[in-house]
Amino acid sequence: MAQWCQLQMLDGKYLEQVDQLYDDSFPMDIRQYLSRWIESIDWDTVAFQDSLATVRFHDLLAQLDDQYSRFTLENNFLLQHNIRKIKRNLQDRFQEDPIHMAMIISRNLKEEQKILCTAKSMEEGEGTVSAMVVEKQKLDNKVKEMKDRVQMVDQNIKNLEDLQDEYNFKYNTLKNREHEVNGMSQKELDLEKLTIGRMCLELKAKRQEVVLQLSDLLNATHSLQSDLVGEELLEWKQRQQTACIGGPPNACVDQLQNWFTTVAETLQQVRQHLKKLLELEQKFTYDSDPITQKKAFLETRALELLKNLLSNSLVVERQPCMPTHPQRPLVLKTGVQFTVKLRFLVKLQEFNYQLKVKALFDKDVTDKKGFRKFNILGTNTKVMNMEESNGSLAAEFRHLQLKEQKVAGNRTSEGPLIVTEELHSLSFESELQLNQSGLDVKLEAMSLPVVVISNVCQLPSGWASILWYNMLTSEPKNLKFFLSPPAAKWSQLSEVLSWQFSSVTKRGLNQEQLSMLADKLLGAKAQRNPEGLIPWTKFCKQSANEKAFSFWQWIEGILDLIKRHLHFLWNDGSIMGFLSKEREKHLLSDKCPGTFLLRFSESSKDGAITFTWIEHDVHGKPVFHSVEPYTKKELTAVSLPDIIRTYKVMAAENVPVNPLCFLYPDITKDKAFQKYYAKPSEASEPMDVENVVKSGYMRTELISVSEVPPSRMQDNLMPMSPDDYRALEQFVNPRDIDAVTNNLMDFPQFDVQMNSEFTDEN
Repeated sequence: MAQWCQLQMLDGKYLEQVDQLYDDSFPMDIRQYLSRWIESIDWDTVAFQDSLATVRFHDLLAQLDDQYSRFTLENNFLLQHNIRKIKRNLQDRFQEDPIHMAMIISRNLKEEQKILCTAKSMEEGEGTVSAMVVEKQKLDNKVKEMKDRVQMVDQNIKNLEDLQDEYNFKYNTLKNREHEVNGMSQKELDLEKLTIGRMCLELKAKRQEVVLQLSDLLNATHSLQSDLVGEELLEWKQRQQTACIGGPPNACVDQLQNWFTTVAETLQQVRQHLKKLLELEQKFTYDSDPITQKKAFLETRALELLKNLLSNSLVVERQPCMPTHPQRPLVLKTGVQFTVKLRFLVKLQEFNYQLKVKALFDKDVTDKKGFRKFNILGTNTKVMNMEESNGSLAAEFRHLQLKEQKVAGNRTSEGPLIVTEELHSLSFESELQLNQSGLDVKLEAMSLPVVVISNVCQLPSGWASILWYNMLTSEPKNLKFFLSPPAAKWSQLSEVLSWQFSSVTKRGLNQEQLSMLADKLLGAKAQRNPEGLIPWTKFCKQSANEKAFSFWQWIEGILDLIKRHLHFLWNDGSIMGFLSKEREKHLLSDKCPGTFLLRFSESSKDGAITFTWIEHDVHGKPVFHSVEPYTKKELTAVSLPDIIRTYKVMAAENVPVNPLCFLYPDITKDKAFQKYYAKPSEASEPMDVENVVKSGYMRTELISVSEVPPSRMQDNLMPMSPDDYRALEQFVNPRDIDAVTNNLMDFPQFDVQMNSEFTDEN
């Protein structure tokens, strides 16, 4: 079943998470209309090839044209209008940057898969109900209880009004009949007075009951509001921090909005109820009237609670981010547009178009000696409305830019921090004024701290600062964090490192991979302690293992290598990646000759990958061979699966041999990589001599060849499977088997282009 169809069958709580993936940048309408086509494309590959991204962008526009034609046949004018608008927006947003669109689609498809996996695990009973889920259920129950109380108070006030009207009618009727000539008898008069007296007592009791109910309702609202503002909102902001640095997506803002809105509606209803009680008081009152005694207190408290709720309702729904780097928010480059989205969590119709939000940079930052200063350019004011935000009360700033203020002197030498350790703030101000409701509330929200770079080469270091800050603190105003950055526990850092891989691929880091990274940072003994501390300088500044680059620069180079050239192999689990040379030898030592594994080079700053395979010498001892690592330059020319397929070792006057037979532990090479081999093109078809004569050239193919001394080259054997190898060991001495296998030394690798020319002269 198609992924989109599976998603639509999920419960509402999962659909809410899906809803959070789509916004104005890439509407859900496209996902719905073009679901089959979208799922048929390998967007991971598209996201790393400019030319292919351009083709797919125009394909998508053509698909929208086809959908428009279908709506035309159906005479559906509204949907035609929507399609035209969507197409215009896509062209405005992605015409010059189709790769950004591909990255958005790729990311959303991965997040959809995560949501499906979560839902499936819950259905199968693999997931346990967490404490957080239990707390959310308790909060839902509180909200429901509050709604029930509001309905009860509303009904009691209506009953009170009916009772007071009846009392007034009977009281006035009795008064009039007392003055009539042919009035009631004394007995009838006494009986009527007794009835009215009872009604008066009942009326007073009812008034007391309603006032107490309103007071209790405000107490319950205060308690619920404290939970929302003091706990739920803070937890949501912490989850947002985690999501910003690659953690699980934070998809609960709609639920938060529902809770905030319900509390606000309750407080508004309480204020309406108090107005109704004042009307009843004007018609009838008495000494010790509870309405007279409590009205000022209840009015003041309801208004204060409402103002407090509203003042905490403006949030940064989507943190500042450059559209060119959607997976690295909070790092902004001068002169490059960035986006940020705000939401007002109280969604009431009377607030629509009433909030004008202004963006400010480094507001209230007074001590900025030595720090760079910036001006914010672009449209920095927005009116919040529901029409442009899928029904929520929101505003999205799409065209903001930062420009550095030119100041005298050398900032770098004066500043206490380097550029990528400077933290800056982006804040937003608004004011809600509704005179008829007595509301005048100042609103403010602040983004997480941002790093401002002036060159894209500073992006990796800037992102390291964002990772470290959001991993270790939740204080958005702590802009001097890196003057004395705290150390991180390995248990914290290991999780964040894994997120860096899972956020751009389908696979994070396993325990064995993390163990090797712990070795590099903490040493072989210390890594067993999850509480081991890693200083900021060791993570991002000091050279790792006497190399000319830091640990983070090494990781960043590998991440970029995976994104550009190896994401499909990484997703399959074909790359072991992170393991020490000692561990590598241990894993291969008991495997049959030709078994190899893939790991990342520890000596390359920009990311490189190598493969190591095992052979046995004539004495049965294992011999390990590692090829010179492949960098982005080589992998741009030939994919790693094709390198493995065509790789050869040869000596003079010997036939070249491919020593790679089985991907660790025992998967045949072709089974592991065949689906990634380059597909035959027309040029790869059997040679047509007539066509070769016309072109003058024969096709060429790049292959990797390693040269060894002739004395090391043995007869080429057909590779055996691991099962064949084990079966043969039962009948033949292992040393005899090893004597006929390749006995190779470690040697460098180089590329050879096997080519020839065929011309008319030949």
